[in-house]
Amino acid sequence: MSMASVLAPATLSLARPAARRAAVASAAAAATLRRAGLDAACPSARSLGSASLGAGADPRLAIRVASRCRSESAAGRGARAAATMAKKSVGDLAAADLEGKRVLLRADLNVPLDDSQNIADDTRVRAAIPTIRHLIDKGARVILCSHLGRPKGVTPKFSLAPIVPRLSELLGMQVQKANDVIGPEVEKLVSALPNGSVLLLENVRFYKEEEKNDPEFAKKLASLADLYVNDAFGTAHRAHASTEGVTKFLKPSVAGFLLQKELDYLVGAVSNPKRPFAAIVGGSKVSSKIGVIESLLERCDILLLGGGMIFTFYKAQGLSVGASLVEDDKLKLATSLLAKAKEKGVSLMLPTDVVIADKFAPDASSQVVPASAIPDGWMGLDIGPDSISAFSSALETTQTVIWNGPMGVFEFDKFAVGTEAIAKKLAELSDRGVTTIIGGGDSVAAVEKVGVADCMNHISTGGGASLELLEGKELPGVVALDET
Repeated sequence: MSMASVLAPATLSLARPAARRAAVASAAAAATLRRAGLDAACPSARSLGSASLGAGADPRLAIRVASRCRSESAAGRGARAAATMAKKSVGDLAAADLEGKRVLLRADLNVPLDDSQNIADDTRVRAAIPTIRHLIDKGARVILCSHLGRPKGVTPKFSLAPIVPRLSELLGMQVQKANDVIGPEVEKLVSALPNGSVLLLENVRFYKEEEKNDPEFAKKLASLADLYVNDAFGTAHRAHASTEGVTKFLKPSVAGFLLQKELDYLVGAVSNPKRPFAAIVGGSKVSSKIGVIESLLERCDILLLGGGMIFTFYKAQGLSVGASLVEDDKLKLATSLLAKAKEKGVSLMLPTDVVIADKFAPDASSQVVPASAIPDGWMGLDIGPDSISAFSSALETTQTVIWNGPMGVFEFDKFAVGTEAIAKKLAELSDRGVTTIIGGGDSVAAVEKVGVADCMNHISTGGGASLELLEGKELPGVVALDET
């Protein structure tokens, strides 16, 4: 099969998952965070003509995308509603609801620490500040709760103590630290907590009951407070005591600003996007992104598949993939996904050329070859220059783009060209008013590495939570919150 028949390039990578780094765009402590892309109509077919695609773009893409938009409007699906995610936010609470009240705030302070127990990346701490600041400005007594790492019982190296100095600095006030999560000593500290101040509890996962969502533990934790705010999107897909269990004992239970913003974008903008809507999905294996791909095929106009999974799609089409990663037990699945894309009228994009290497190493020998001509013993580690050009041109048609997964082995500079080019392209599109969403995981690390994170409309703080939300799954930590 000739790759010339494919409309536009997608991505490939043999990249092993890098350590996930949480990041967020700069957040204001506004009470209401804007929802994106809810009222946009499909652009006309004329606006999607070949001239708008840029040099080297395939006019067939414009025709198919325009047709897809018309069919969406005709079917009444241009304004698809998301699953019920209209949750009450902390910004919806009146000052009287907060002044003098004990607020249990579940944040995500799971930051990386170096060997000296210093914070290596404070993004998650900074991301928590808007909600904390809002609460203390309203005179609330904030009881801050989080986990750090994966401790097995009380583990000193996973104490939240190293967080206190940076948290205090960012808030401009001294944050108190409890040595436990529940119990008489914690209760005394809470009782003595002045209005407009913050008490940080110890690592909630020091108790095994946390992850088991033990009702008695949840009740004891909830007894410290009058109401509950969840701002930890990264753990919202877990039904733990501090994310779901406490809501049974505390009312109101509402979303923090960061959690609300995640829902605004990952549910609002994705389920009701400005069109054309493109999704870029990467990852080393098809099996890890099946749900996301299937869900996005119901929503997007253009789907770019990336990561090592691409070679499974190639092999399913009868192409030689050399030494590239392939899931042989997912060949039929790949074929079915290609068929579903055609059935749905989605322009599924594959690359036309790839950068191949003779080994998985930063100093590997490399060359650019057509995607249909990968020799034995070589593996694809990045998209090629023709693919970058065509991919960028295809993105010119879009009004909404979500990206989850790098274009190649971006950890190796030699094979990071494709990923960096796409990151820069999304930054450029964002500057022109296109809604750009980075859906967590390695894509976050990629835009940070390129230095364009601040250009994106939204960068998700969740890894697994982002994926599950994109799959259309309900997140226990969100479902448990009060409806608006």
